[in-house]
Amino acid sequence: MFIISLQYIKPMEEVEKILPQHIDYLDRYFDSGVFLCAGRKVPRTGGIIIGDAGSMDEMEAIVCEDPFHIHDVAAFEIIEFAPTRFSTNCEYIN
Repeated sequence: MFIISLQYIKPMEEVEKILPQHIDYLDRYFDSGVFLCAGRKVPRTGGIIIGDAGSMDEMEAIVCEDPFHIHDVAAFEIIEFAPTRFSTNCEYIN
């Protein structure tokens, strides 16, 4: 499983111009089952995506398709982790 942390590196006006394309990208990977959760950081300095891909190489390739990456409006950090505990009563999962 992976945590993808995005940090905006361009002014918010530039981020907003690319946002519709970024949302289409998110939708594509939510529909495919790769992305499990995504949202804005608070304060709005970037975002977080939680996903499940087969390997780090696969997740890196997926991140390279993000319009925020293509248009260089955000820096990305990909963290791989192995979850060992899960909550069954998380309001976001149910």
